[in-house]
Amino acid sequence: MWTRRELKTRAKNVLRLTYWKAFLVSLIIGFVGGNGTGGGGTIPTPIGNVFDPDLWESRGSSSYRSNTWPSTFMDVFGEAIESPYFFLVVFIIALICFIIFALVFSFRIFLCYPLEVGSRRYFVRTAQNDNNLNDIEYGFRKTKYLAIVKSMLWKDFINFLWFLLLIIPGIVKSYAYRMVPYILADNANIGYKRALELSNRMTAGQKFRMWVLDLSFIGWYLLGFIALFIGILFVMPYDNATKAELYLVLRQSALDKGDCTYEEFGLDPQ
Repeated sequence: MWTRRELKTRAKNVLRLTYWKAFLVSLIIGFVGGNGTGGGGTIPTPIGNVFDPDLWESRGSSSYRSNTWPSTFMDVFGEAIESPYFFLVVFIIALICFIIFALVFSFRIFLCYPLEVGSRRYFVRTAQNDNNLNDIEYGFRKTKYLAIVKSMLWKDFINFLWFLLLIIPGIVKSYAYRMVPYILADNANIGYKRALELSNRMTAGQKFRMWVLDLSFIGWYLLGFIALFIGILFVMPYDNATKAELYLVLRQSALDKGDCTYEEFGLDPQ
């Protein structure tokens, strides 16, 4: 049985000697696993006959507000549809959007997945007194790359299907599959189905406690947000180191219960 205090204490002890390396690796994890949002907007610009001086003189009237803009928009829209180039423009826009989506999707699969697994491997091995930044490139090794991509893609696909059902089941399953990158970091060739099965077993009965563990970092992240947002970056190593400690505890528990073998994790029984 594990406690939040024990995991965090171990994480702090590790970070005392490896903080800045852990900070660098945490930036990679944030980059490949974070979800960026962005948006923009445009200010409506008068078009067409709205530039008519008579219309501007009457811009405060209710008749102008209720009639001019709708009619102007419909006139322009109607003319656009009647243009022989309308469907060509729509096709080009759709094609550009598809290409952008494909590039982002490919970037996530072929670059971010291996980087995430390699970064998780760094934290796990550092927790075992093997501090080596070369672990980051673990996911790009010839005999491991495709297996990692396949397993991580399968994990995200299954989790996505659960989210299609309802938000809550999707969140629960995201905790059930959280150990997959760590399992792959130990043995990339364990098999995509076996990786999900093991993660399910390791997190059985632990999901609520894992959720509470996540909540325990909210205060730190809020402080980081107040510190011009940059402070969040300095909390990430603490969070990632603690999750690595959790994985080690759950892995040992699974081994003790006979849910898996040492060979499946690429470990020496001795």
